[in-house]
Amino acid sequence: MSLLRLSKGIKQTVSSKAASDYLSSLRFSRLIHSLGFATVKAEEISGSKPAEVQNLVQGKWIKPANWNTIVDPLNGESFIKVSEVDESGIQPFVESLSKCPKHGMHNPFKSPERYLMYGDISAKAGHMLAQPEVSDFFAKLIQRVAPKSYQQAVGEVYVTGKFLENFSGDQVRFLARSFGVPGNHLGQQSHGFRWPYGPVAIITPFNFPLEIPLLQLMGALYMGNKPVLKVDSKVCIVMEQMLRLLHDCGMPLDDVDFINSDGKTMNKLLLEGKPRMTLFTGSSKVANKLADDLNGRIKLEDAGFDWKILGPDVHEVDYVSWVCDQDAYACSGQKCSAQSMLFMHENWSKTSLLTQLTDLAARRKLEDLTIGPVLTFTTEAMLDHMKKLLEIPGSKLLFGGEELENHTIPSIYGAIKPTAVFVPIQQILKPQNYDLVTKEIFGPFQIITEYKDNQLHLVLDVLEKMHAHLTAAVVSNDPLFIQDVIGKTVNGTTYAGLRARTTGAPQNHWFGPAGDPRGAGIGTPEAIKLVWSCHREVIYDVGPVPQKWQIPPST
Repeated sequence: MSLLRLSKGIKQTVSSKAASDYLSSLRFSRLIHSLGFATVKAEEISGSKPAEVQNLVQGKWIKPANWNTIVDPLNGESFIKVSEVDESGIQPFVESLSKCPKHGMHNPFKSPERYLMYGDISAKAGHMLAQPEVSDFFAKLIQRVAPKSYQQAVGEVYVTGKFLENFSGDQVRFLARSFGVPGNHLGQQSHGFRWPYGPVAIITPFNFPLEIPLLQLMGALYMGNKPVLKVDSKVCIVMEQMLRLLHDCGMPLDDVDFINSDGKTMNKLLLEGKPRMTLFTGSSKVANKLADDLNGRIKLEDAGFDWKILGPDVHEVDYVSWVCDQDAYACSGQKCSAQSMLFMHENWSKTSLLTQLTDLAARRKLEDLTIGPVLTFTTEAMLDHMKKLLEIPGSKLLFGGEELENHTIPSIYGAIKPTAVFVPIQQILKPQNYDLVTKEIFGPFQIITEYKDNQLHLVLDVLEKMHAHLTAAVVSNDPLFIQDVIGKTVNGTTYAGLRARTTGAPQNHWFGPAGDPRGAGIGTPEAIKLVWSCHREVIYDVGPVPQKWQIPPST
């Protein structure tokens, strides 16, 4: 070939690639402004215009004949139809999992370009979620299925977008960073690698329809796994739309399977599909059943009966009161990190704290969804729980304890005003009361108690007996007090200092429980590596064999 022809060929190749990149950028630009991925409009979903949710398996969107009708949590209308797979329809999902080898879709020795591909996908998807039109779409979609204030919903979208930005470019391959150690002789070295599990499963709850499933899904994909994703059917429409966005950002259609089903069907899929690791976020009861069924091949972020201690040093009462209200009642208390129990030093009792908590709770209105439907407890169940607590000697209702007024929330859900019940700390520790007082009510409900200087040991005794160790807060700027409490507690995500809170799972720090070898984290490189990969050691021993080596005696 002449130099001239070679030069022209190179120019044509470069021009062709540049043109392709340019057209791709134009398509991406149009996508941003047209919401081209979306198959629904959040504002239009209603009983008269119900939305539909499909399943995804082996690269194809499918609609089995079984439809589960989801009722609007605000008015009871049938407003979403979810196409659900029954037990007879799981075989395509089983086959899809079986096609993924146990060494995964990629690993440090296989298809490493996929690490770069997911860095690019994350960059595009993060950029998409940063667009006001896209962010608003997902925030309003979240509000339709898991009613919370717009600020809470858009905050969920923001954290999700920042997570994607964090793992753009080379950051995905940095998750698979290896290390080497010199051996015992020339030619020997040991290398540690992060290795995928291969076929995996992800099961996530209703309360964060975008953030929890997306962060765990991407972590699984980054490390080289092939996931099947199941999101609570009440809110699965959010992740269905997010998957369509990811496909438009370059994610291969067959990299993720998405199933809608009841719990029994999903349990059968797990038993027959045999994923090598399952991530479950939800109730402790289901978590423990799955741990047994799956022979321990599971990571859990289960229930969180989360506590906050107000230390003896009183500062910034207005601010601390506001944070306590947010921790207990934002998202109607339906956060796994919500403040379930507040330990108040007697010094705080002498301030306006309780008065302010009462006033702040009273500001919450159904109209702006700062209080709203409770999707896992009925009104009757929550009020019955309150009545049982009020039978404990010395207990009293501080505020709330009533059904919301003038609402149309269906009876299958809960609708109560933000509620707080005071229980004396000595009563909490009594065996006949402890399980009742520390029962997690996944709604706008908290226990408040008081302790004196010489009763910190009672507070620590209460905490030692708890089974869930997700989030906690130590509100104090006394370093010795903080040191004492943190040194004698377990919770995996603990905030300390004047501005400490229990809620908040941003993308910049670990969020997850501690004290349980099955515990899962979310959001950070450490969490992704812990949950979605295992350690593999490769020992190179290439020689040379020493000169004049002879076979030694048997040992």
